[in-house]
Amino acid sequence: MKFDESMALFEESKDYFPGGVNSPVRAFGSVGGAPVFVKRASGCHIYDEDGNEYIDYVNSWGPCILGHGYGPVVDAVREACLDGLSFGAPTRKELTLGRLIRECIPSMEMMRMVSSGTEAVMSAIRAARGFTGRDKIVKFKGCYHGHSDGLLVKAGSGALTGSAPDSAGVPASYTMHTLLAQYNGEDSVKTLFEQFPDEIAAIVVEPVAANMGLVPPKPGFLEFLREIATQYGALLIFDEVITGFRMGIGGAQGYYGVIPDMTTLGKIAGGGMPMGVYGGRKEIMETVSPVGTVYQAGTLSGNPIATAAGIATVKTLMEHRELYFALEKKANRLISALSQALPHTQINQAGSLFSVFFSNTPVVDFDTALTSDTGKYAKYFHYLLEHGIYTAPSQFEILFLCAAHTDEDIEKTCRIIKEAAGTLF
Repeated sequence: MKFDESMALFEESKDYFPGGVNSPVRAFGSVGGAPVFVKRASGCHIYDEDGNEYIDYVNSWGPCILGHGYGPVVDAVREACLDGLSFGAPTRKELTLGRLIRECIPSMEMMRMVSSGTEAVMSAIRAARGFTGRDKIVKFKGCYHGHSDGLLVKAGSGALTGSAPDSAGVPASYTMHTLLAQYNGEDSVKTLFEQFPDEIAAIVVEPVAANMGLVPPKPGFLEFLREIATQYGALLIFDEVITGFRMGIGGAQGYYGVIPDMTTLGKIAGGGMPMGVYGGRKEIMETVSPVGTVYQAGTLSGNPIATAAGIATVKTLMEHRELYFALEKKANRLISALSQALPHTQINQAGSLFSVFFSNTPVVDFDTALTSDTGKYAKYFHYLLEHGIYTAPSQFEILFLCAAHTDEDIEKTCRIIKEAAGTLF
């Protein structure tokens, strides 16, 4: 494959955007080389500016569950555009989408639409603090909840409570109330609640961790979080920006049968358009303005284009729930091929979500995820890319399937995975 046009565009982009990109992972920093510039997409295929075609397993980081350019979604967007792009006023589409979301995820008794997953989680935490009158939150190492200041933290070398900003430009005072625990580590959570029994407003967690590679919850872990939050009067917030409408029509909470107090959703609720939603029990959400004193606003919140795309997407998923079984079946085929071709790796799966770690150590949390050989992953990534398979340009992202992936696409991918293993390792 030739990448001349993408390389030229990347070089020029560096003059306009930090690192030449508008979101860091796109720069291929962890795998090396220059990113491909996508020109268009259709179904499960993307096409770059050099005319190369790829089978896409990124799917815009998850929301294109029906495939790129899915007809009913595109038609809904086109029709909505003719009526105007944004009003900054209530619309019927907001109400329609809200009804659909609550039907699928009943724990979201009341909700507020925003424009991104970052905004949804940030706002949910503010509401949780307002409802409980407490300041501290518990989050987990390796779980990503957007780039708001109070959530960009990592563990200190010794203490779980030693939260330090994980980004320049974030004052330490912004993260002083963020407590860090180990994902799948019940004892670390117990320690924090014993130390701060009356100060923790909420636990915020990805029910399936998907930003250190895929790490499913250990049996009983989510149930434990539900119990300890209730015991200490804290709220349990499920960040379902990745898993919402992906693990199943009811998200991870429906898949595992553990019900949080609050839920956040991402752009899949907007059919791939800029969209986020946060919601939960009615008495919690009624603390949000204009009913309550927790302030949150947004001109583009619930905009008519994103809600139109969201309605078309959610309706399709509700009408074709068999899609989830088909996606998991496809994932199983890929995982089987990976297991046979790459025996000295760890492959984690939850539903149709999965990732491969180049490690001999079972990956159950952030620390074990870091045992992965990122150099091997980079070689593997580039081999697949150069043979028409587009996967995540980072060891610590996950793979997504969509309804448009055909048996032929899966078979081709399996064949190239085997070729990569034989050539590289």
